[in-house]
Amino acid sequence: APWRLPTCAAQPPWPHGGQIEFRDFGLRYRPELPLAVQGVSFKIHAGEKVGIVGRTGAGKSSLASGLLRLQEAAEGGIWIDGVPIAHVGLHTLRSRITIIPQDPILFPGCLRMNLDLLQEHSDEAIWAALETVQLKALVASLPDQLQYKCADRGEDLSVGQKQLLCLARALLRKTQILILDEATAAVDPGTELQMQAMLGSWFAQCTVLLIAHRLRSVMDCARVLVMDKGQVAESGSPAQLLARGLFYRLAQESGLV
Repeated sequence: APWRLPTCAAQPPWPHGGQIEFRDFGLRYRPELPLAVQGVSFKIHAGEKVGIVGRTGAGKSSLASGLLRLQEAAEGGIWIDGVPIAHVGLHTLRSRITIIPQDPILFPGCLRMNLDLLQEHSDEAIWAALETVQLKALVASLPDQLQYKCADRGEDLSVGQKQLLCLARALLRKTQILILDEATAAVDPGTELQMQAMLGSWFAQCTVLLIAHRLRSVMDCARVLVMDKGQVAESGSPAQLLARGLFYRLAQESGLV
């Protein structure tokens, strides 16, 4: 699909709220394969924090792929603030959404470049973001500080430190929509708590999709969607879902109840 469209349906400041609506959405990864998700319809309100859980292969990450148009919809579609994302250039769409993936990757180059690839922010803003994620002291202690050269894929930093750097990058981007795709799966419990606290404070106005394998990661979400076999099997608050069904069984298996 084109990076930019001459007559883009999304005019700045889009998205102004961050409402997301899936309408009978279906997606497949190759033409000869069956649908990975199908018949998915739900609405996420602007500023709402929604957890997405389910067993491996249930279709959780496929929803993020569809939202970023890494795979195009095979049926139905997705609307953001009333605009169908199929009518938005890929660059415009992806520049308005921030994703923190399960495996945080740093690119070869300096720390500053990794935090601000397009050089849109001042050093003061970058230091402020590092302070927010409690990495300011670490970066200040490195040789060359912000100009410190990261080893290949950031192997000289721990997974937790790299994930917090991704969080600092997200803070700088200031997008209305944030996707965390298993972002806390590989970090220690302390770093996970730190990330959860920031979601509640710094990203309070953002629409957040929290795709999680560990159920405790979504227990403070306003709403949880339970995916099963490519469809939304259950939807409701964590308290409602713990009373019955698939979510309750998943919680039992993970030792939450």
